[in-house]
Amino acid sequence: MDIYSQILNRYWGYHTFKPMQPEIIRSVASGKDTLALLPTGGGKSVTFQVPALAAEGLCIVVTPLIALMRDQVDNLLKKNIKAQAVYSGMSRAEIDIALDNCAYGNYKFLYVSPERLGTEIFRERVKKMKVNLIAVDEAHCISQWGYDFRPAYLQIASLRELLPDVPVLALTATATPGVVGDIQEKLHFSSPNVIRTSFERKNLHYLVEVTEDKHRKLLDIIKRIPGSGIVYARNRRKTSELARFLSNNSITANFYHAGLPAATRTVRQNDWMKGSSRVIVATNAFGMGIDKPDVRFVIHFDLPDTLEAYFQEAGRAGRDGKVAFAVLLYDNSDDTNAGKRVEMKFPEKQVVKQVYQSLGSYYQIPYGGGKGAVLDFNIADFASRYKLNIMTAWYSLKALETEGYIELTDEINSPSKIHFIVDRDELYRFQVANAAFDGFIKLLLRTYSGVFSGFVAIDEDFLAKKTRSGRDVIYQYLVRLNNLNLIKYIPQRKSPLIIMNTERLDRNSLYISTSGYKERKESYMSKLRSVIGYASGSGKCRSIMLLEYFGEKDARNCGNCDVCRKPDNTGVGRVESDLIRSNIIDVIRHSNVAPEELPAMLDFAPEKTITVIRWLLDNGQMLKGKDGFLRWRG
Repeated sequence: MDIYSQILNRYWGYHTFKPMQPEIIRSVASGKDTLALLPTGGGKSVTFQVPALAAEGLCIVVTPLIALMRDQVDNLLKKNIKAQAVYSGMSRAEIDIALDNCAYGNYKFLYVSPERLGTEIFRERVKKMKVNLIAVDEAHCISQWGYDFRPAYLQIASLRELLPDVPVLALTATATPGVVGDIQEKLHFSSPNVIRTSFERKNLHYLVEVTEDKHRKLLDIIKRIPGSGIVYARNRRKTSELARFLSNNSITANFYHAGLPAATRTVRQNDWMKGSSRVIVATNAFGMGIDKPDVRFVIHFDLPDTLEAYFQEAGRAGRDGKVAFAVLLYDNSDDTNAGKRVEMKFPEKQVVKQVYQSLGSYYQIPYGGGKGAVLDFNIADFASRYKLNIMTAWYSLKALETEGYIELTDEINSPSKIHFIVDRDELYRFQVANAAFDGFIKLLLRTYSGVFSGFVAIDEDFLAKKTRSGRDVIYQYLVRLNNLNLIKYIPQRKSPLIIMNTERLDRNSLYISTSGYKERKESYMSKLRSVIGYASGSGKCRSIMLLEYFGEKDARNCGNCDVCRKPDNTGVGRVESDLIRSNIIDVIRHSNVAPEELPAMLDFAPEKTITVIRWLLDNGQMLKGKDGFLRWRG
């Protein structure tokens, strides 16, 4: 067993790697810049965590997803692997200690948001780190032609200038051929090097359901497919409406979107993960980092913006390798709504400038000031105060982010933290002289370790319960210790953030590139046309359409999608036909069965089972042997 297999077994408990993981690991371990294209659920994190653990030094992981970043750090810490995270919204003191730990401690992983890469404190401290690998997650974000372009990713190139001999591993689950080339160029690859697996998912059946009644079709599909699933909807209001509709029709369902309190989102996600809730109806805020293998269906109630997004979201079904369904509901009004969406996502430049000026007024930032400010942001309050349509405000802010003027983070749910800034001897002298604080300080020291070396997350409610007091009492103690310069106390924060990248400019000085804005709009429209083409097309296998979009050639008909298996006039619907077919396969692969015996063995209407059996025999996917038993040939 080589060193990489030993590490995999020691920390993850696996004896074998997933496909392509060994090739990627060997590539980066040999010092090669590498772009790895792995499908959702392909095990991207292992490809940089394993080689980084095998080498001396630290791996820097660049990722835009703060929640996922913190989850990965927590998981590494549970494995006794030392890891830190640095992202927008942390205080300077927190960042300072975290970077010091990585420069001078034996830390193995530093997760960092791309926005932090260009800061002076990061650039100075990284020079003191022994870095063995730079891993770039969601690497498509560096390409303006990708489906989720983030300007801050362009700063990774400057990180390479500081660490010229350190290899880069770029990772993504979705990239077109043009984006693949753009990623390597933007990351200054020494030579082209792409390792990819096929994006084909043989167990995932792609279906497009054209219907004038999406609600009825949604309910029909969910009632026919056993197991848990995800329903994606475009907006927050629709998620709650659809969850209520399903619940009223005896389907245990709940909804999820970024506007819900973090605690509520956690509870609902956990309920769905453990099966208490069968269906989660969500916006695209749900899914990143979710590893639930037995998702049997993913249904898109509305058209997604891009095939990249659709492929990634649909790919959350069937990770256990068993038959699963990716269903897109489509009607004629979707085309019209898609056109309206283009105009909403790309407001006129004058509107963008007005939103920028309103933002400056909202925070009372003087002209020429505000650079580097990190500000809590409530978009509903902002839009209401300046009488803006909330979506117009949102997309205007995203345009300003793309131009580099601001950063707009997702909601950051940061727990309260403390750090003792005096040594143990000085603290002991304080306790002796101040008996009123002695018991509380001892409680903190007994409950939390590491409080002298860095910031540690604490829970005021837990401390209140242990002391049989109230949260406010705990809060007052912490504030007083902070004011006495014994600790640094950072209270809990639950808010999206606006970060001002530049000083506030007047309206005439705010530059928005006309050509760039036009190109991004045209790129978005092109991607949207691809989605409509996928939904409305009926002459080509769905799997082939997706694979060709991502540059795979010579793909074969999947034999499972609605195009490959067009319904006949027998009345067997697509989803039910697929379910009967998969049940037939399971039966005849494990036992000898005659055709006439099958209908009684399956939990479907006998006449529908007979119809599917006849279709499979007529189309050569199944045959009847000389012994009278069925054999599978598909």
